[in-house]
Amino acid sequence: MTYLPRIGTRLLPLSLVLLSNLLTQIAVAQSAQLRTHIIHPLKLEQVRVNDLFWSPKLKVWDSKTVYDVLDKLEGRYEPDLPDLIKEKAKLGRTRNAFLNFDLVAQGKKNTGSHDGPPWYDGLVYETIRGAADLLVEYPDPKLEQKLDGYIDRIAAAQAADPDGYLNTYTTLEKPTQRWGTNGGDDKWQHDVYNAGMLIEAAVHYYKATHKTKLLDVATKFSNYMYREMGPFPKKNVIPGHGGPEEAILKLYWLFKDEPALKAKMSVPVNENQYYQLATFWIENRGNHGDKDGRYARKSDESYNQDHMSVFQQRTIEGHAVRATLLATGIAATALENNDPRYVETANAYWDNMIGKRMFITGGEGAIADGERFGANFFMPESAYLESCAAIGSAFFSQRMNELEADGKYIDELERVLYNNLLSSISLQGDHYFYENPLVATDHKRWAWHGCPCCPPMLLKMVSALPGFIYAYDKDAAYVNLFIGSQADLTVAGTNVNLKQVTHYPWKGESVIVVNPAATKAFTVKVRIPGWAHSQENPFNLYTSAVREAVVLKVNGKSVATQPQDGYVAIHRTWKKGDRIELNLPMQPRIVSPSDSIQTIKGKVALASGPMVYGLEGIDNPTLNELTLPANTPLMLTYQTALLNGVNVITGQGQDKNGKAINFSAIPFYTFGNRGVYPYKVWVPK
Repeated sequence: MTYLPRIGTRLLPLSLVLLSNLLTQIAVAQSAQLRTHIIHPLKLEQVRVNDLFWSPKLKVWDSKTVYDVLDKLEGRYEPDLPDLIKEKAKLGRTRNAFLNFDLVAQGKKNTGSHDGPPWYDGLVYETIRGAADLLVEYPDPKLEQKLDGYIDRIAAAQAADPDGYLNTYTTLEKPTQRWGTNGGDDKWQHDVYNAGMLIEAAVHYYKATHKTKLLDVATKFSNYMYREMGPFPKKNVIPGHGGPEEAILKLYWLFKDEPALKAKMSVPVNENQYYQLATFWIENRGNHGDKDGRYARKSDESYNQDHMSVFQQRTIEGHAVRATLLATGIAATALENNDPRYVETANAYWDNMIGKRMFITGGEGAIADGERFGANFFMPESAYLESCAAIGSAFFSQRMNELEADGKYIDELERVLYNNLLSSISLQGDHYFYENPLVATDHKRWAWHGCPCCPPMLLKMVSALPGFIYAYDKDAAYVNLFIGSQADLTVAGTNVNLKQVTHYPWKGESVIVVNPAATKAFTVKVRIPGWAHSQENPFNLYTSAVREAVVLKVNGKSVATQPQDGYVAIHRTWKKGDRIELNLPMQPRIVSPSDSIQTIKGKVALASGPMVYGLEGIDNPTLNELTLPANTPLMLTYQTALLNGVNVITGQGQDKNGKAINFSAIPFYTFGNRGVYPYKVWVPK
């Protein structure tokens, strides 16, 4: 008889090992199937936003930020960088990402003339994706013409290579090291990452404009990658930076859903190949090996999530942006295959990220060295918290909501939206934070950066936001976010218009008017945020007492508000004009961290609704002397003239001698908009 693993001093027969493995797989499969409940976010064209809070911001980002980012990528700016960064980046002049494409189009190779970091191509593509989505909500012929001009230059660069390969850094600097082979390193070169962002931009631009030029470029490149990468005898290449997994899945979905589109393409299309490549990129992580004599990838422990199989890894590790984007791809792929390995892995990553490593503002990635996740519960106030990592975690949470129809995922998307995401951009829309620490003395937004990855990532999220407000399945409509808007969707075979009017996040009242095309029975599920019932997240990492009850009414009649999976389900026969009224408790509250978080032990923070507040030196000259009594009364007032209009929390604290100190707290995202002042979120109690 064959014996395999040893437990203690006993040897287990192979038959028992196989039985044990089978039972484990069955248990995992059952768990995943029980957990999965797929719902669908809306297409951007199905939603129109008209919101007191978000609409002014979206208009700034559409009319100013998109142009600002594109102009700066094109080199039209004065460098606003510290001398050390200039020296490291070799900035003798302003960078122009588009000159890279022009040089490649001219047939240049190995010239050492690449402008900017290796991932500059990807930042161009990400900005095009964000701009494309904004075109759906805010049509802009000038912007569309600008993007078409860039696309012509991108297509010309690809046309210079017979394979359809396109990565300007590698072509101009390391042409013999495609994909990081022959002594290269894709973690630095970003060949596959840039390709993924190109694919994503192409899909989004096609959906916004129905133009196929960029889609031709992306499809030709995808075909080439499929020929190059995969099981032996193909190359053993996976993305050095997460993100392409979800991107190429979007290409697969596009052609799967629109088969007639294939006839409009200038290159052949086999969408199943794109799905196969996505799963190879995910499932081959941790397999650097080379028993077949093929290219062996350079391993860097967990930095780029290539240290072990994703299905064996139970915590989210390494570079926080890479990790959250890979996790998003895993969750997205689970939507397609319902593979229990994918579902369980996505849940393990999310549970660890939210339950043991997430900061109160939605920030992710405590460690500056390697921009990494820290250990469980390591949450220093001065943590790194890159903007891109928080936004990546928000995309991940949205995909998890899509996969499992649980409101807890939207709680964490919302946490990022109203805190870490908004803090990453100035109110004027043209200065940015790369890092978002919770305490600082001289933190300043920059006009541009040696690694300007955060502005394109911001644009990707805010432009996608309208599609996340609502969701649906065949029997129910889901109200996920409280943003003034109208949406058209189909539920239970009936066309339904939802109209939402709200003053959120400054006030708790929201009204949702349900207008079915015909009187019909179906369900509307309204999310009740975790913070509104004394549960900041499923793991109680941050908790606070909520003193007022959630009130929910339909046509003036009260509805019980015990949420199931984060939603209150209202099933009834709906007719035109039926009204759902939701009132969430917005009174200010004191938030306490879990005892497991030693780095902020003995401190508290302030919050109202989904927003985290903090103290800035301009309002609080005795900032470092302040302590907060646990029972201090708090007042919430709306100040129209301050920071484009915000709620302010005021109260009275004490110094170390017990002397009263008045304080004024503003939303975290507004720090740094009146000059550079010290600030803090966590205050000694």
